[in-house]
Amino acid sequence: MAESRGGSAGDARDLFRARGSGLLSGTLGALAILVLIVVLGLTSIAYVPAGHVGVLTLFGRVTGEVLSEGTHVISPAKTNNLLLIRTQEIKETASVPSEEGLIITLDTSLLFRLDAQKAADLYQKVGPRYADVVIEPNLRSAIRASTAAHNANALYTGAREEVAQQIRKELEGQLGPRGVIIESILLRDIQLPAMLKSSIEAKQQAEQDALRMTFVLQKEKQEAERKRIEAQGIADFQRIVAQGISPQLLEWKGIEATEKLAQSTNAKVIMIGSPRTGLPLIFEPK
Repeated sequence: MAESRGGSAGDARDLFRARGSGLLSGTLGALAILVLIVVLGLTSIAYVPAGHVGVLTLFGRVTGEVLSEGTHVISPAKTNNLLLIRTQEIKETASVPSEEGLIITLDTSLLFRLDAQKAADLYQKVGPRYADVVIEPNLRSAIRASTAAHNANALYTGAREEVAQQIRKELEGQLGPRGVIIESILLRDIQLPAMLKSSIEAKQQAEQDALRMTFVLQKEKQEAERKRIEAQGIADFQRIVAQGISPQLLEWKGIEATEKLAQSTNAKVIMIGSPRTGLPLIFEPK
């Protein structure tokens, strides 16, 4: 009887252990499935920040799909590769030859951005480091080609805009088909050899002095013309006045003056009769 009871108790314990083991296994399995679902869910969500696009790849192969800004649900097997489409700047300082073979130093800034429609093709054929691979080398080449077509004097004085336009045209032809949009070319500084720079500045100063002297001469000519016109006006005035003055008028004016003097209370000495005009000579006593 005792052995029967002992056997029943052992069976119960074995049954409990079996049930506990099965329950634990089921819990662990459910937890593993839940974790797998969460992982798959997270890997299926692709986030593209502002100013970027996402290029999708499947096991390293570019699918051609491009994601815009925002959150997207994608296949867990695909990878989202971000590319910047905002305006970027590359600064380049290059020592390049001019048309006459002089070495000048040119500081250039290139403003560009990526065409979102061609992002997948650029990523596939060039890669994410496209700025280092294709943009910078082409920029250096375009700078050399542009400066070699101009002499140093023109580059230092008035040909900057022409050089910038030539560099831009060259880059648009090389980078445009790849999906790179050229926004602007800025020539920040052009440094010439010291002796050449001094001679150019001296020439410009001489030209400014010549222009200033031309202005001074023109001003003096205008002043001389003004004085001539003024003198002519005075001469014409005197001629007209002289034509209107007759001996009879002068004699009459003398008579009027004599009458006024006669009426004056001041002491005077008057000598009547002038040998030439007949008008009185008037002396004021001291």
